[in-house]
Amino acid sequence: MSFPKGLIIILAALLLVAVGNSAQAQQVPDTDFKPKIEKPAFAEGKGAIVMLDEAHFNFHTASGRYQTFADLLRRDGYVVNASTAKFSKESLSKGKILVIANALNESNKDDWSPPNPSAFTDEEVTAVRDWINDGGALLLIADHLPFPGAADKLASALGIHFNNGYAREPKEAPGPLSFDLKKGSLLPHPITQGRSANEKIDSVATFTGSAFQVDKGEPILKFSDDAEAFMPKVFGEAFTKDTAKTPIKGWLQGATLKVGKGRVAVFGEAAMFSAQLAGPNKTPMGMNAPIASQNPQFLLNVMHWLSGLLEK
Repeated sequence: MSFPKGLIIILAALLLVAVGNSAQAQQVPDTDFKPKIEKPAFAEGKGAIVMLDEAHFNFHTASGRYQTFADLLRRDGYVVNASTAKFSKESLSKGKILVIANALNESNKDDWSPPNPSAFTDEEVTAVRDWINDGGALLLIADHLPFPGAADKLASALGIHFNNGYAREPKEAPGPLSFDLKKGSLLPHPITQGRSANEKIDSVATFTGSAFQVDKGEPILKFSDDAEAFMPKVFGEAFTKDTAKTPIKGWLQGATLKVGKGRVAVFGEAAMFSAQLAGPNKTPMGMNAPIASQNPQFLLNVMHWLSGLLEK
């Protein structure tokens, strides 16, 4: 895939560092990261078929930045296939779980600055909504600008409303965010409980990302009353005191909802489910970061909920 000129790597302190067209070399999958799975959900290759969207200029793919994501699911028994066709009744019939991670409209494939139109046509939105209503399961992930804008049409059809900015907690230390049960930012949910005591989650790390609201649903990751979102007009510009901001008090970065007979899990951050090496120093970013030690199990629990293995 091609990368937008001026693509940035967001590391600790929300410092935006322009790395030009060398972005692919700056963010690469950590193929050596293979977290232990104590009890796989399914025998090898016997789990649900997972379709990982690669038809919408996605920043994360099964052979790219979501390679570790795909590998972890396969080791849990799922069958993970790249989905390279536009969404339709026929294409969606090929799997049980659809994963959409950081999709883009073609107009933004080389320039991420707003406007950020929908990555999906009206016909695709209808097809996905109908498929979920009939029992399909969707994991929808939209990181910071421009991805919330690109996902908004599909998300809105499901009762999810994204902010197309950069979410942050100004009173927390710079760097990745930690959503914690003790702080009340990680909320009780079947996904945090898991199938056993060994699968319980009390802390999840995210790496910037976006915020959203849901019409109906079960929140998992919740921002504080002080949270805000930077709303730059140009992608890649450094945040200053003059950068527009908007409050996102109590907004979410993770939630689930039931839609007809189907299920949707939605997250406003993508690196949390990846394992990447970022920048010239190959800094771990994602499930391989020390702060994110519970993220691999959290991802498995999300998939177990989408598969119907976790209930209240």
